[in-house]
Amino acid sequence: MDTPLIWLIAGFVLIITELVTGTFYLLVLGLAALAAAGVAYAGGVFVWQAIAAAIVAVAGVVAVHRYKRKIQPQRMRGLDVGQPATFESWVNRGAGHARVRYRDALWDAQVADGLSAEPGEIFYVAAVDGNTLKVSKTRPA
Repeated sequence: MDTPLIWLIAGFVLIITELVTGTFYLLVLGLAALAAAGVAYAGGVFVWQAIAAAIVAVAGVVAVHRYKRKIQPQRMRGLDVGQPATFESWVNRGAGHARVRYRDALWDAQVADGLSAEPGEIFYVAAVDGNTLKVSKTRPA
């Protein structure tokens, strides 16, 4: 079997598998295999085929990782804003730091408006800053 055909089959298998998983990483590896198939078809030796595949794979994985890292905070922010969180206790009342129960877990929170809160009181998530929720007594629009 010819080397370009092997790379081509590997590329298509990876791309088809990507359609099932939806992670984009297998798509990058499939495209890397197709790039190696192109080098093999042009008559490049195996070392150049592997180098082409490695360059495309590394560049693609870095690009997908950056894209996912950029879009993740937006996705989380969209899901969490406006959701109710139950006040549990104060960590530092003067600074407005508290613990709230949100999605069946205790979270650190920064209380935005007013420093009077009793256990069991409902707050609403106004923003997410890393692992800290910004909460408010009024529901955001």
